[in-house]
Amino acid sequence: MVSGLSLVPGGGMARGPEGVGDPGRAGGEQAVAGAIGERWRLPGGGAPGAYESGASAATLAELFAASPRDGGWAGFLLGQVNAKRPLLWVQERMAILESGRVHPPGLAVADLIHVEARDARAALWAMEEGLRCAAIGAVIGEIWGDPAALDFTATRRLAVAAERHGVAAWLVRLGGSANLNGARRRWRVASAPSLAHPLNPRAPGAAVWEAELFRARGAAPGKWVVTHEPENGTAGGFHLVAAPGDRALGETEFRQTG
Repeated sequence: MVSGLSLVPGGGMARGPEGVGDPGRAGGEQAVAGAIGERWRLPGGGAPGAYESGASAATLAELFAASPRDGGWAGFLLGQVNAKRPLLWVQERMAILESGRVHPPGLAVADLIHVEARDARAALWAMEEGLRCAAIGAVIGEIWGDPAALDFTATRRLAVAAERHGVAAWLVRLGGSANLNGARRRWRVASAPSLAHPLNPRAPGAAVWEAELFRARGAAPGKWVVTHEPENGTAGGFHLVAAPGDRALGETEFRQTG
C-alpha cells in the first residue's frame, strides 16, 4: 500500500522553515511594529505545547492551506509538535506532485520518518498505523483534493487512534473542501508578511501566519495573526502579532512592548 519509506536521522537545521524562530531576534525592550506581542495559547489545547505526544489534548486536527502553493502552513504546524521525538510525515503521490516533497534538512526535528503513499487510502492507512506507536511525536498526512477514501469513517478512525494512544495527528488538506469529517479542530492557515529582521530592516524576519480556527470541539472559533519562537526544542512558543499596516520597504517603526 505504501510506495516509499525513508528514515532521516538527526534534525537538520536548528531553525524551522522559512525563518521560523530566527535565533538572531533581539529580546530587548523595543520591537518593530507588528512584531511579537503577548504569548498565545492554542485553542482547545490548553497551554502552549499541549499537542506533543502523550498529552491529553492529542487528537486529530485538520489544516487547510490557503493555496496548494503556500507552504507556510508547515511552520505553523511544526511549532505545535515536540521536536525531540520522531515525526511521521505521510504524503500521497498527488500531494507531492502538486506541492512538493518534504525537505528533511529544513526541519528542526529529532528524526523524520517519511512515507510516500500511492493514493489517499494508502496514506490514511499509514497514518493510522503510525498513531498506534506512542514513541512518535506526531503524525502528519498530506492529502490532495477530496478523495472518496477521505470520508467521515476514515477521519473518525484517525481521531480515535490519536486520542487512544496520545499521539497528535494532523491532516493537511491541499486543494480540498471542508466537507463533513471527524476532525476535532479545523484550521485555515495562510502566510502573512514576515516580521522585520532585527539586524536588517530590508531582510525578512520571523515567519507570520494568519490562522483561522473555523470549527473546534470545546473551543470557540476565531482568527489570529501569530508568529513562533522555539522554546528549547519543545512545542509551544506562539505569540500574537499586531497588524503590519502599510509601510515602505525598509521603513522602521518602533513601539514599546513593555
